Amino acid sequence: MQDNENMKKLKAWIKECADLCQPDEIVWIDGTEEQKKRLEKESVRSGEIMHLNKKKLPGCFLHRTVPNDVARTEHLTFICTKNKRDAGPTNNWMSPQEAYKKAGDIFKGSMKGRIMYVIPFSMGPVGSEFSKIGVELTDSIYVVLNMLIMTKVGQLVLEQIEKHGEFTKCLHSKAELDINKRLILHFPEDNTIWSVNSGYGGNVLLGKKCLSLRIASNQALKEGWLAEHMLIMGIEEPNGHVEYVAAAFPSACGKTNLAMLIPPQGLKKKGYRIWTVGDDIAWMRIDTDGSLWAINPESGFFGVAPGTNSKSNPTMMKTIKKNTIFTNVLLKPDGTVWWEGCDGKVPEKGIDWQGRPWKPGLTDENGKLITGANPNSRFTAPISNCPSASFRLQHHHGVPISAIIFGGRRASLAPLVYESLNWQHGVFVGATMASERTAAQVGKQGEVRRDPMAMLPFCGYNMGDYFKHWLNIGKKLTNPPRIFHVNWFRTDKKGKFLWPGYGENLRVLEWILDRCNRTAGAVKTPIGFVPKVNDLDMTGLDFPKGALSKLASIDKKEWRQELEGIKDFFEGFGNDLPKELWQEYEELAKRLR
Repeated sequence: MQDNENMKKLKAWIKECADLCQPDEIVWIDGTEEQKKRLEKESVRSGEIMHLNKKKLPGCFLHRTVPNDVARTEHLTFICTKNKRDAGPTNNWMSPQEAYKKAGDIFKGSMKGRIMYVIPFSMGPVGSEFSKIGVELTDSIYVVLNMLIMTKVGQLVLEQIEKHGEFTKCLHSKAELDINKRLILHFPEDNTIWSVNSGYGGNVLLGKKCLSLRIASNQALKEGWLAEHMLIMGIEEPNGHVEYVAAAFPSACGKTNLAMLIPPQGLKKKGYRIWTVGDDIAWMRIDTDGSLWAINPESGFFGVAPGTNSKSNPTMMKTIKKNTIFTNVLLKPDGTVWWEGCDGKVPEKGIDWQGRPWKPGLTDENGKLITGANPNSRFTAPISNCPSASFRLQHHHGVPISAIIFGGRRASLAPLVYESLNWQHGVFVGATMASERTAAQVGKQGEVRRDPMAMLPFCGYNMGDYFKHWLNIGKKLTNPPRIFHVNWFRTDKKGKFLWPGYGENLRVLEWILDRCNRTAGAVKTPIGFVPKVNDLDMTGLDFPKGALSKLASIDKKEWRQELEGIKDFFEGFGNDLPKELWQEYEELAKRLR
């Protein structure tokens, strides 16, 4: 069969990249099990990955990155648009001309002596109107094996390119893994992503944050939908009726744990069941019924290991028992893995994430404790392993969203839960959401970090336009989801959490859905609607008297101080901030008086 024009264009682009990077060979990834097994063998032989205990962790591997390549390098991540204003004040900007030249010089000959792998992949069910197609060229088998878990790969994707021609051009090379020449570049006007000198998943699995958020948010602006950093979960009632919510939280706020929540003992008799649609990314479109419908474009989890255990997330612990790639965790003598905050006893010895012998209590030359696993160590696991994986995962149409939930980590300001007054006020709630830094994060503890809609590092264009886009979506929705804010992290004077969190969060979700269905009461406050003390079902929860009132209380003085922080943040957008958000700011100030 002759190649059509679309396939000729694809092959011409691959040739252009091969001429630049000069690989010894080009291999097409077809998504078959046979090819995957072959690549795993090759990768084990080269030392890029290693087999874990085949009995205890069947199909699982360990990978280690170089020590300076363990997280997203945000200061080396750029949005490359002709006009600097289009990238906005929250992104690093570089002109496309400069970016192609700078990175092109680094890519030149970077794959000599290596194989270039061609990965045709789909974000979302192949052929769905929600989905987007990409092709990633890479010299890393680790990237190939992760993309086979995180996306849909193979012949069906090529057929989509053949039919429609449109795809995101993704080029990656490990090159020399030199941090001084590391660049992660997004060209929204060209539908192109270039990443060089990194091997860490967040910088090199280009279907993930790069395409699914930075490029997709840009496409969503033009095409009238939303690409968001949100989990999607379904809550099934005993009668079989399932309602879906989407939720956005900054890091370290329990997003994945919520997506896989297990109903608490006290609510077991109500017979709830949780369905996980996704733990990280939601693409949402307005349907003919005037509602917002969503898909998770990914087919796997790329989760943080430290702190994941049978209490925080029993479902994830079951998910990662097979066919999982672990990155930068501790290797135990029995060929299994461990990380800080994991189940069971701390191992007496092991090989740490940098490949060095390790035992508990080891310190560096400055007396600082050496951890067995990197604090940002990861696992990549197929969503099909997940016991709570939704039956609607492959549904081309997605799921209808009843509520959108924003959240942050605030020790005293925000109540446990409140509902916005309307869509516009909800956009203000999302735009002003923030978390206080924890001891584990760089910077001053307690310092407030604004992270609108949890999209600050991932919005691929001017965030002022992004807020405007949210407001416009609201105008088109005839049946909009209600918008809420939650805070699982309120503390007492001694710094102890007032709310138990984990599975108990279902009690809050229950009130949220009852609000959506107009069956639950609430009290109107200056910041929005909060539940009355008796509105949350506390069956089976031993809760101190008065703690619930504390969780729902609003300190006007503290909120007036918060307004100062919001004002500073908003002023950073200059004239690009929509007037509606200033209007909401003024209204809130008035209500707090």
